[in-house]
Amino acid sequence: MATLLHRLGAFAARRRWTVLGVWAAVLVAVGVSAAAFAQPTTSAITIPGTESQRAIELLATKFPGTGGASARIVVAAPKGHTLDEADYTARAAEALTALAKAPQVIAVTGFTEATLSADRRIAFADVQYAVPVADVTQEAKDALEALAGPARAAGLQVEFSGGVVSTTEAHGASSELSGMIVAYLVLALTLGGLVIAGMPLLNALVGVGVGMLGIQVVTGFVTLNSTAPALATMLGLAVGIDYALFIVARHRQQVRDGMAVDESIAVATGTAGSAVVFAGVTVIIALCGLAVARIPFLTVMGLCAAATVAVTVVLAVTLTPAVLGVAGHRIARSRVAFLNRRAEPKARPFGQRWARVVTARPWLTVLACLAVVGVMALPVLDMRLGLPSDGTKSTGTTERRAYDLLAKGFGAGFNAPLTLVLYGPGRTDMKTVGEQAAPLVQADPDVAVAVPAATNQAGDVVILSVIPKSGPDSPQTKDLVKRIRAAGEEAKRQAGITAYVTGTTAFNNDVSDKLGSALTPFLTLIVVLALLLLLLVFRSVLVPVKAVAGFLLSLGASMGMVTFVFQQGHLGGVFGVQAPGPIMSFLPVLVIGILFGLAMDYEVFLVSRVKEAFTHHGDARRAIVDGMRDSARVVTAAGLIMAAVFTAFIFGGDVIIKAIGFSLAVGVAVDAFIVRMTLVPAVLHILGRSAWWLPRRLQRLLPDVDIEGTRLAAEASHHPEPELVSHR
Repeated sequence: MATLLHRLGAFAARRRWTVLGVWAAVLVAVGVSAAAFAQPTTSAITIPGTESQRAIELLATKFPGTGGASARIVVAAPKGHTLDEADYTARAAEALTALAKAPQVIAVTGFTEATLSADRRIAFADVQYAVPVADVTQEAKDALEALAGPARAAGLQVEFSGGVVSTTEAHGASSELSGMIVAYLVLALTLGGLVIAGMPLLNALVGVGVGMLGIQVVTGFVTLNSTAPALATMLGLAVGIDYALFIVARHRQQVRDGMAVDESIAVATGTAGSAVVFAGVTVIIALCGLAVARIPFLTVMGLCAAATVAVTVVLAVTLTPAVLGVAGHRIARSRVAFLNRRAEPKARPFGQRWARVVTARPWLTVLACLAVVGVMALPVLDMRLGLPSDGTKSTGTTERRAYDLLAKGFGAGFNAPLTLVLYGPGRTDMKTVGEQAAPLVQADPDVAVAVPAATNQAGDVVILSVIPKSGPDSPQTKDLVKRIRAAGEEAKRQAGITAYVTGTTAFNNDVSDKLGSALTPFLTLIVVLALLLLLLVFRSVLVPVKAVAGFLLSLGASMGMVTFVFQQGHLGGVFGVQAPGPIMSFLPVLVIGILFGLAMDYEVFLVSRVKEAFTHHGDARRAIVDGMRDSARVVTAAGLIMAAVFTAFIFGGDVIIKAIGFSLAVGVAVDAFIVRMTLVPAVLHILGRSAWWLPRRLQRLLPDVDIEGTRLAAEASHHPEPELVSHR
């Protein structure tokens, strides 16, 4: 692979303008396609095969025409007043009358005694549309919003919830911008120049541009979850910058050491580029591995992110060499004096000094690292999984305000309604069955209200509306779902009636069970994959085991801290967490896939230099110092950049993106600085030569993978190729 990448880098350097033109054409072509095919994303989540989903599908079949979008209007009178006052009553009635005539509206359930709170301050009305959410026009949405104007002018508080008004809180361009500013500063300090610092950023921006526009094209054919584009952007920026950085840093050092520019570009692409391709493929495999969960939205999310990472890898080994070719000898110069200071001849590089510190007392270093990571991981024992609801959105959204008003006026359980669907194939008396079942369900101590809601025309399906006494994330509500389902199993055995329970809490239970069953095989797949890949790369038994153990430590710290902040609510004010709650059900699986790929990146970039030094002189402990001398500075910069990009997404509005950004920022920081830069050198020092032990049988069976392209670099330094002559 190193030879192939060497030739690719040489070609890109020679045909620099052609390569730049091709990527510009690709960007334009994907942009035009996106404009033609792009469709809105959705925040809806479907989990095929679960009881909740089967209930929804049955209702769509047995109650045709009820699959349209809906919205809920929540109205509250000022403190000290009630909605019975004439002015408020008139305003509310006028608004609903006007709304009934709005486009696409087929029904409006007005304010009644049943929808009025006990203190008569809060009421709600439901609106039914003739079309699904995706087909509701902007005119219809504007009509819904317009009704609030006169009512608010009269002093009423008017809020909305439901599919029509459900919004994804945008994280905004400021998230990406702030992350890129920090990344640029780190690059400038690492590479010693302002112009050269922009090269990795260019790689990332083009990669994210192609990836995001490509995702927009995909929305024309597949329904995408609204989290997918943000996740792809997050990963594209982080790995796009890092992958280009490794190639640029190697090239710059080679040019400063006297190598010809075009030759250096080819060698850097063949050596550092090999590690980049390996790292990228690892991330891509991990993201594609999300398909193991067999949850469509998670699979599509992983594939979109994997495609964006793949684009950044291709850019790193094509666009980056072309840009370096355009820069020429200027790559070795900096116009900012303080950034271009060379270390004194006798000064030891940071990596060498740090390696000596952590290996001076290796056992103390190991214990300190384990203690810090252990404390960070401790809250994971209290982790509860669920899905975001209106109650977890920021208080600046109308959905959150509507949620709070309903909870205040009707109780916490009002926001956790359960739908009990009773299906009697071949029967026509299910209405009577529903009337008999309702009091039995309401007898449960955790049920506030259970009433028959509707029966289909054939009479074989009845719907019961069940309002719990506790909220959607409450353990009591989750236990209630299990009890109702257990009773449903008994009804099926005795009377042949199939019972389904759906609703927010039921759906959360189903998702948690589905993901919980997928978590163990997915984590096993990741661990086995890591062991095999690293065994192949490093030709060692203990190094892969140590690498996987480090990944598990980073994962534990990440999950522990996200529980500490987003569930337990500590430091919520710092990170903008306004409503602590359960951790998203799919977050652990998602973080496992992403963090595994990133952790292996740092393992390869750092330990490969240690192995290179060990191969050169055979002193295992000296190799640690020599390897970190050559790699620590760039790995530190890469870790800082990636953590900065992920951190920037924490301060957006969407709680899902916040949690993903936070968990990845913590995971990357722990993995780069505590595990790889501190724990790994100490463990390698303790192991000594045994770290590189490999049974003789495996030595004969395993191919010698030169991931850093060291043989290529050695050959290039002694036999420069004639074709690598500058064509400027």
